[in-house]
Amino acid sequence: DAEEYQPPIWKSYLYQLQQEAPRPKRIICPREVENRPKYYGREFHGIISREQADEILAGVEGAYILRESQRQPGCYTLALRFGNQTLNYRLFYDGKHFVGEKRFESIHDLVTDGLITLYIETKASEYISKMTTNPIYEHIGYATLLREKVSRRLSRTKNESRKASVTSEDNTPVEKITSLVRRAALTQNDNHFNYEKAHNFKVHTFRGPHWCEYCANFMWGLIAQGVRCSDCGLNVHKQCSKYVPNDCQPDLKRIKRVYCCDLTTLVKAHNTQRPMVVDSCIREIEARGLKSEGLYRVSGFTEHIEDVKMAFDRDGDKADISASIYPDINIIAGALKLYFRDLPIPVITYDTYSKFIEAAKISNPDERLEAIHEVLMLLPAAHYETLRYLMIHLKKVTLHEKENFMNAENLGIVFGPTLMRPPEDSTLATLNDMRYQKLIVQILIENEDVLF
Repeated sequence: DAEEYQPPIWKSYLYQLQQEAPRPKRIICPREVENRPKYYGREFHGIISREQADEILAGVEGAYILRESQRQPGCYTLALRFGNQTLNYRLFYDGKHFVGEKRFESIHDLVTDGLITLYIETKASEYISKMTTNPIYEHIGYATLLREKVSRRLSRTKNESRKASVTSEDNTPVEKITSLVRRAALTQNDNHFNYEKAHNFKVHTFRGPHWCEYCANFMWGLIAQGVRCSDCGLNVHKQCSKYVPNDCQPDLKRIKRVYCCDLTTLVKAHNTQRPMVVDSCIREIEARGLKSEGLYRVSGFTEHIEDVKMAFDRDGDKADISASIYPDINIIAGALKLYFRDLPIPVITYDTYSKFIEAAKISNPDERLEAIHEVLMLLPAAHYETLRYLMIHLKKVTLHEKENFMNAENLGIVFGPTLMRPPEDSTLATLNDMRYQKLIVQILIENEDVLF
């Protein structure tokens, strides 16, 4: 288990320094102070100058008081003795005490954490600056445990891709295909099979001593000592997180739901090429719904669609969406559309949205197709694969147009706003782009064999 794995040797130098750091010493005001804020204790000395604070704290390492500013009444300062000098910090309170990013339940904890940080950064500034130069990450621990499994999956997928490419090359005379078709058929971008995913790091407070899984050094401080990936559980220093590769392997135990989950995260957690919701719904629709009149245009009952969503969230790929449970195929089609609408990052990502819109505005059909193909190559691998699979499916839907009355243009109207949304939440931008959204999806369906 990558989360439980620990390298054999931790670097304990910073831990030893934390143990040596000065302890906080509260200097109590000998008199009763009027108008003392209720969230401060007797360490509050009222309105006094920096010079007075310096006299009170002189010679006592780790000593601290609180004071009100002479120049700005109502503003409060933490005066702290460290390194034979008095340091003054603007102090804030919003239910918790803070002078920077970290928020503390008590002034004592704030000062304790501050003294630890000051001491370690003073004693080991050069050491800290070099911590990321010889990481353990690449040699032992998290990366090594997961590398073999990932490599096997990627090599298997790439081999399948190469087989498909060779077939295309053998069966199609080179002189008869355009440069676009040749690239689409014979050249596969490796990124489309290497599902890279950045870690989803969030500031975390660790209970008890904790070490960084990138550099193996102790994570110092009382709270918010480092960051943890909420998808895979990797724990590292905040500064080390900048050097961790995009190799997050989400843990199913940490993925709480299927809908509203980042597409790449879900795919990697389930170790699949595409979200299993997409596979399950399309499989069901193609088995019994391709000839259904108004497929994807006709809405199913909202409460039944929500039931399907809850089933996937609860049961994952074991969710039962068969005809015996949901005889109306429009419920399954509605659940698939809802999955795409609920994605935090749309299938056609915010980063590529404007490029797709610009490509759609090109009047020359060949140039437009070329431009769309170029933008497709910019999609993250899981998004590309999901879009490719969906377009193959929607092409099948159009082959039954006589029965279902759904051609590529109609499906473009339905799926345009579902698959792509402007980065800024602007109603005007959405309305202005709707015809281009429709056109993009229509072109993707009609040319899926060339574009993908």
